[in-house]
Amino acid sequence: MQADWYFDFVSPYAYLQLMDFKRLPDSLEIRYRPVLFAGLLKHWGQKGPAEIPAKRRHTYRQCQWLADRAGVPFKLPPVHPFNPLRALRLCIALGTEPAVIGAIFEFIFAEGRDIQSDDDWKALAARLEIDDVDALISQPKVKNALRENTEQAARRGVYGVPTFAVNGELFWGADLTDMLLDYLADPKLFSRGEMLRIDNMPMGVERS
Repeated sequence: MQADWYFDFVSPYAYLQLMDFKRLPDSLEIRYRPVLFAGLLKHWGQKGPAEIPAKRRHTYRQCQWLADRAGVPFKLPPVHPFNPLRALRLCIALGTEPAVIGAIFEFIFAEGRDIQSDDDWKALAARLEIDDVDALISQPKVKNALRENTEQAARRGVYGVPTFAVNGELFWGADLTDMLLDYLADPKLFSRGEMLRIDNMPMGVERS
């Protein structure tokens, strides 16, 4: 079975879910899809969790708690949210390889480095053995690939990161890994009983 994993390096939840991939079955073929989370927010007219002051503190506390609880190295970078554009393009330019994705995520969220800082950006490039990193990520095909990934994600109904897309079903959030595992074990999970009924739940009221 195949699954698309939509992620953005700005998301600590995406890092935490990636660190939990060991629980996924070996038979699951994961296709990594870097997207610009800000582009999804714009498409759906939403704010990110870090843009809501009360939710921002909750988000950071929860991520630290989840990491500590799971024994995952975690250190938020000096500023958050940050602009992930260069890191996303770098990932694409290097073939969206799992090893590269892991290295970038760990640089940001395990070591707490600031990819907006020129010094840290150069340090990341050196670690990945890249000489002219800015030239590499400036290629039109790289920029186009990121834009196409983001647009495709929106068309599929992806509204947040991280999100797994499997057989037309979406699993948003690091806390849905267990739900994904249940679905993989039982692909008819959503097609019976209450799961089927709530699929077409009518709305009783809408805000203007």
